[in-house]
Parts: sequence; structure tokens; C-alpha cells
Amino acid sequence: MKAEDIVTIDLHGKTSIGDYMVVSSGRSNRHVASIADRVIEDLGRVGIKARIEGLPHADWVLIDAGDVIVHVFRPEVRTFYNLEKMWVSGSSQRRAS
Repeated sequence: MKAEDIVTIDLHGKTSIGDYMVVSSGRSNRHVASIADRVIEDLGRVGIKARIEGLPHADWVLIDAGDVIVHVFRPEVRTFYNLEKMWVSGSSQRRAS
């Protein structure tokens, strides 16, 4: 779905909420919703039932898939919350190519 600026953050040893966090952006509310829908659909195909927050407005959608937490933001909302800065220390962040 062409998510943009995808970052994977290793949460091992930092929190018990999960092992990894994936942060990405969509260009608009519709794009954010489409990305989230695809992630939810793909998780369902492999038998993972995720909890979803924020889908109706699609400014920021959180998908809790257990050990992996996925955030899909509109760029302005992502900049405002700046989750990467809160969770990253040293080399625990990887950008997708």
C-alpha cells in the first residue's frame, strides 16, 4: 500500500508491551486507512487477531498484534507525537529501504 518512512523499533528490554514497534506514514486519511486495512487483512490471513484503535478518523491508527505494534500516521500527526524519539536509543531503530 506504499506506506512511507517506515521505521522498525526494537523494544526488547525497554517495555513489556511488545517486542517491536513499526511506525509508518500515509499521505492522507484515506491512505492511512488503506495501509491499516491491508495490515489487518494480512494479519488475519496468518491467523493473528489484532486490536485496532483510530481507524474511523485515520489520523493515527494503532494496530496491536501482540508482540508487534504498528502505528500508521498522517505526517503531521507523526511529527507531533514523535514516537521514534521517545522509544529509540542508540541503534535500536531500523529504517525500511
